[in-house]
Amino acid sequence: MATTDTRTGGFLSWRKVDGGGVIAPDERLSWPRTVGIGLQHVVAMFGATFLVPVLTGFPPSTTLLFSGIGTVLFLLITRNRLPSYLGSSFAIIAPVLAATASNGQSAALGGIVVVGALLIVIGAIAHFAGIGWIEILMPPVVTGTIVALIGLNLAPTAKTNFEKDPVIATVVLVLLVASVVLFRGLLGRLAIFFSVILGYVISLIFDKVDTSGIGDAAWVGLPEFHTPTFHLSVIPMFLPVVLVLLVENIGHVKSVATMTGNNYDRRIGRALVADGLATALAGSGGGSATTTYAENIGVMAATKVYSTAAYWIAGVVAVLLGLSPKVGAVIAAVPAGVLGGVTTALYGLVGVLGVHIWVTNRVDFSRPVNQFTAAIPLVIGIADFTWVVGDLDFGGIALGAAAALVIFHSMSLIGRWRGTVPRERAGDESSR
Repeated sequence: MATTDTRTGGFLSWRKVDGGGVIAPDERLSWPRTVGIGLQHVVAMFGATFLVPVLTGFPPSTTLLFSGIGTVLFLLITRNRLPSYLGSSFAIIAPVLAATASNGQSAALGGIVVVGALLIVIGAIAHFAGIGWIEILMPPVVTGTIVALIGLNLAPTAKTNFEKDPVIATVVLVLLVASVVLFRGLLGRLAIFFSVILGYVISLIFDKVDTSGIGDAAWVGLPEFHTPTFHLSVIPMFLPVVLVLLVENIGHVKSVATMTGNNYDRRIGRALVADGLATALAGSGGGSATTTYAENIGVMAATKVYSTAAYWIAGVVAVLLGLSPKVGAVIAAVPAGVLGGVTTALYGLVGVLGVHIWVTNRVDFSRPVNQFTAAIPLVIGIADFTWVVGDLDFGGIALGAAAALVIFHSMSLIGRWRGTVPRERAGDESSR
């Protein structure tokens, strides 16, 4: 049974241990070994973190910089006891692309700032009131549907990039799938990263990479900063992302609790505030929204090292990478074919993650409430329904997320009132 996290001590202190077992968040190995683990976290987060700015057109160096700063803020706000890396969120891609197309990149940044601000508010409420209300508002059938439709809504974007160079895209996709089954442990979890690197190298060999910006970029310097603007018409596109970040953060804290044997429920509010602050700060300067990273959960599971000291190393290294325009130029030069191959898998995986939420929570799809809660929003999201009301533009993700919430709660309420859905059988059993 998990114990409550009650350890005390210096705020930035770790008890040095020799290893040989589980390394707790308030412990550390020798500094050389800690640095090594920290660098593994950098490698684990890097593939997904740099892909988001490449796909959205944001400056990669800026995103890396704010990713590192966000990780440091997360560690500070959670009082250095909750190990996590804050990398780029894939949930933000679809609304960013839509907002950029309609109102420009600054409007997309404004949407990211709003997402961060709302997450801060929710985190503050959760800190004082707990998360029970969140679980009631968004049972697994709803959260799984929202996550799934966000990933599947991006399918046309993957298709567009794939068709720009179908040969390279196919090679990258084959490399990705092969890497997953060929390698074990950490290498297997980094299949996306390695497939992108190999695809990049192959593209270089066949002269399919525009390297003109790489040679001119300085090795050290500040990244590009951009300021947000706020447009009422694009804000609805971003609201479902708040729900996804909410689910991801809570899931991350629960995963760390399971692995370490400590109960971190009382730190969930702080985690949400920290990610919200990191996201708002990133949006204010031209970076992508952040979220806790499953890739780094994988590193912890493989190494049994949960020390927050390793995450301080990862955060600092990310900041240093962000201060190298040369690194940003290399990332920005990733060709469309490589992106097409990797996003065909990635966007599908986001969709499957929603299905995974249904499966792990044993959502019963023999019940009409659950059937319609998933079915209607998925079609809305995949087909990208739109609804324009004055200056407001509701896209498939916003409409789908709203539909999931309204359908589930209205059907459950009316069903219980009419007796067609008994109270103990409304929704799915796992939400109780």
